[in-house]
Amino acid sequence: MNRLLSIELQKIWKNKASRVLTLTYFILLSFIALIASIKFDLGVFKFHLAEIGIFNFPFIWHFNTYIAAWLKFFLAIVIVSMMANEYSYGTLKQNLIDGLSKKEFVLSKFYTVILFAFCSTVFVFIMSLILGLCFSSYTEIGIIFSGMEYLFAFFIKLIGFFSFCLFLGILVKRSAFALGFLLVWSILEGFIKTIFAFILFPESKFADYFIRLLPLEAMSNLIVEPFTRLSVIKNIGAQMGVENIKNYNVDYISVVIVLIWTFLFIFFSYKLLKNRDL
Repeated sequence: MNRLLSIELQKIWKNKASRVLTLTYFILLSFIALIASIKFDLGVFKFHLAEIGIFNFPFIWHFNTYIAAWLKFFLAIVIVSMMANEYSYGTLKQNLIDGLSKKEFVLSKFYTVILFAFCSTVFVFIMSLILGLCFSSYTEIGIIFSGMEYLFAFFIKLIGFFSFCLFLGILVKRSAFALGFLLVWSILEGFIKTIFAFILFPESKFADYFIRLLPLEAMSNLIVEPFTRLSVIKNIGAQMGVENIKNYNVDYISVVIVLIWTFLFIFFSYKLLKNRDL
C-alpha cells in the first residue's frame, strides 16, 4: 500500500497543475473561517454570522462539512487529470512494463482517493474544532464531540465522489470530457428525478425510493442542508406559518448506497482497464 501511494503522490506533486489545485483546495477549505468575520451593519439592521450560531457545537460539524463538500470539485479535477495524464504521458503503460499489475494500478488510485478524503476530513475536523472553541456558546466536552457523524458522512461522501471521478477518468481518458460527463450525469439525474417524481409516480413513494439510489443523489443525501436548522431561520418560518419537519440526521441508508456505488466504480474501473488494449 505504501509503495503504491508513494508512486501516486510523486506523480501528483511533480505535476504543477495538480499541485496547485490540491493546495488551492486546502487553502479554500481554510477560508470557511472567514465566514466568522462577515458582518452587515445597515443602520438599525445589524447582522453577524458568527453570532447567529453557525459555529456553535454541535451544529458546526454539520455546517462546515456541508460547506466543505462543495469544494470537492477542486480535488475532482486533480483525480480526473491524474488519470488523463496517465494516458497522455504514457506513464500507465510504463508502470505496467515496470511490473505494476492493472489491479495494483487501480488500487494505487483508490488509495489516493482514500488519502485525499481522509486528509480533507482531518482538516475540516481541526478547523471546526478551533472555530467552535473560539465562537461556540457551548464548550462542554459532551456537546463538543456530539454530531461527529457528519465527519464520517463527509468522509464517505468524498470517497464516493472521488471514486466516481476516477471511474470517469478511466472511462473517458480526457479530463475535460470526463468533467463534462460528470456535469451531464448530474443533469441527467435531475431529469430522472423530475420524470419519476412528477410524471411517472407523482403520488407514490416508489419515486423517492428509486431516486435515492442514484449515485450523486445518494451522496447529496448524506449531508442535508443545515441552514434551516438555525433558530433564526426557524423563527422566521414559524412566523410565516411554515412547519419544518426535515430530518437533519445522517442518512445511514445513503451511506450504504454510496459504499455500494464506490465498490462498483472501483470494480468497473478495474474491469475497463483489464479489458482495454493499452
